[in-house]
Amino acid sequence: MQNIDNAVAESAADGFYRIALGVEYKGSRYRGWQRQASGVRTVQETLEDALGKVAASPVSLMCAGRTDAGVHACGQVVHFDTQAERSMKAWVMGANINLPHDVSVTWAKIMPPTFHARFKAIARRYRYVIYNDQIRPAHLGEEITWNHRPLDVARMAAAAQALVGTHDFSAFRAGQCQAKSPIKQLHHLRVTQHGKMIVIDVRANAFLHHMVRNIAGVLMTIGTGERPVEWAAEVLQSRVRRTGGVTAHPFGLYLVQVEYRDEFPLPERYIGPHFLTGFDTLADVADSIC
Repeated sequence: MQNIDNAVAESAADGFYRIALGVEYKGSRYRGWQRQASGVRTVQETLEDALGKVAASPVSLMCAGRTDAGVHACGQVVHFDTQAERSMKAWVMGANINLPHDVSVTWAKIMPPTFHARFKAIARRYRYVIYNDQIRPAHLGEEITWNHRPLDVARMAAAAQALVGTHDFSAFRAGQCQAKSPIKQLHHLRVTQHGKMIVIDVRANAFLHHMVRNIAGVLMTIGTGERPVEWAAEVLQSRVRRTGGVTAHPFGLYLVQVEYRDEFPLPERYIGPHFLTGFDTLADVADSIC
């Protein structure tokens, strides 16, 4: 802790502060995280505008994970540099006053200049939430993906194990993916059922574009019985995107956690989304992070 305190002091002496924020948002109204052309609503632009009012100067954000249009987050981490001297409470409360109802800052912490929300992250975790019932839910709407066909969770969980480990995930990447390498390490991939909710929980060192949604699409196809359990391994080994079928809908996908080394301690929060925190079995899974 002494090292990080010294680094923060050096940062302040240089005339700027590096501030990390925890952010959650409902992505339904946004064209993804990343700022785009004028007139297109994005989470980044919305949050930068709010923080700029607190800082009384422009703010430029870097995020841990650039979520796509319609994708949600309850564990996003961002950082920015500023010369504005504000308390951490002022950053949180001031930003939230200026933000719409579907974006919130949950915490703020001053960090050393060596911290980077994206490049210092060592793991990211997503949850894909499926509402499995014949009747479409009226209240959850864009917070979940609805699948009216019965899904066999045991089959999905068995198929998922073929994807755990270090592999070439070319068959699960979008055509426009700009990642330099398709090799990623999946630390865990779990499928659990909680009433009518099915949760796909995946943690990796990093993800390819659409990787989680393509994994979800394959597992749901296996869950309906359209494909055998072994199909997930076959798709992985093919290294060809078209063998994996359709990409699952963005609604229902949440960035729930970003992890960093101990040299960058950040506030700990629940593993969301909010409407799942009441399930004891899911809470047990959340506590078993590697």
